[in-house]
Amino acid sequence: MSEETTLQTQEVSQDSKNLALLCWIGTIFFGFIPGLVLYLVKTDDEYVRQQAKESLNLSITVIIGYFISSLLFIIVIGMLTMFAVGIFNLVFCILGAIAASKAEDFKVPYILRLIK
Repeated sequence: MSEETTLQTQEVSQDSKNLALLCWIGTIFFGFIPGLVLYLVKTDDEYVRQQAKESLNLSITVIIGYFISSLLFIIVIGMLTMFAVGIFNLVFCILGAIAASKAEDFKVPYILRLIK
């Protein structure tokens, strides 16, 4: 049985939902730190660990996007790409928080999956 079907068949506790929600909201303000802390600390809770891993992958992708945008800042397009990366981060963190509050499995599209 795959990991996704296992999570859907078992009930997710309210504490797990709250921690996953805090992870996504914390990612908006603190970047990769909430995802990394929860990924390393909550090894016993599979739902929180999965959402923290997804949040961490999003944060790494956003950091890479900001780095590339800062290199493109020499030409005017750097401002536009930095704005686009910021909006991308905000939108998908909010979507992740909404999904976490409903205990749904949320996968962010278009990101690098460096943490497996």
